[in-house]
Amino acid sequence: MKIDVLTLFPQMLDGFLSESMIGRGVKNEILDVDVHNLRDWSKGKHNQVDDRPFGGGAGMVLMPEPLFDAIEEIQTPDTHRIYLAPDGDPLTPELARGLAKKKRLLLVSGHYEGIDDRVRENLIDQEVSIGDYVLTNGTLAAAVLIDCLSRFLPGFLGEEKSLTNESFQDNLLDFPQFTRPAVFRNMPIPEVLLSGNHAEIDKWRQRERLERTRKRRPDLLEDSP
Repeated sequence: MKIDVLTLFPQMLDGFLSESMIGRGVKNEILDVDVHNLRDWSKGKHNQVDDRPFGGGAGMVLMPEPLFDAIEEIQTPDTHRIYLAPDGDPLTPELARGLAKKKRLLLVSGHYEGIDDRVRENLIDQEVSIGDYVLTNGTLAAAVLIDCLSRFLPGFLGEEKSLTNESFQDNLLDFPQFTRPAVFRNMPIPEVLLSGNHAEIDKWRQRERLERTRKRRPDLLEDSP
């Protein structure tokens, strides 16, 4: 998959794109990410890309001209253009899975009070929110989206069954996990995990997923079909 990121803070992604599984995905050419500095499309000696909003108010808004110029230059006919915004579609595993099927994405990271709405209306195909909160800029949100959708790219995880039982699969949270030793500071793990009976282990895990979801995220159960 090819992903372009348009941001005012390209260096924020340096470590993210070179470390852990994302770095491995880039190295193995499963993922190809280019980061672009919006200021490269600014006009004037001060490289200005923002201005005060019409109608007054606090903060600044990213101007339409550099965004139009940048997006039109970066995009290709098969590019799916996404703006990271607090009022966008909530990021879910289903949304991420769908985006992972796209050939090319362009992630537009906002800053200040957002971007000129003419960009959103004319050049953006989809708006995505990573949660009901506001960040100082959308670069971190772009990183979260990349990390989330990358897990659905063929070959990225290596062990594909890692996707079968995890948080939010089937609107349930994940089950408790344990590793050696079986008893630590007089705290034993559930005996069923030592039984070798995989059918009983699966039943226990499903019960734990339901119980944990009821306690921590009952809203997920309400949203279930």
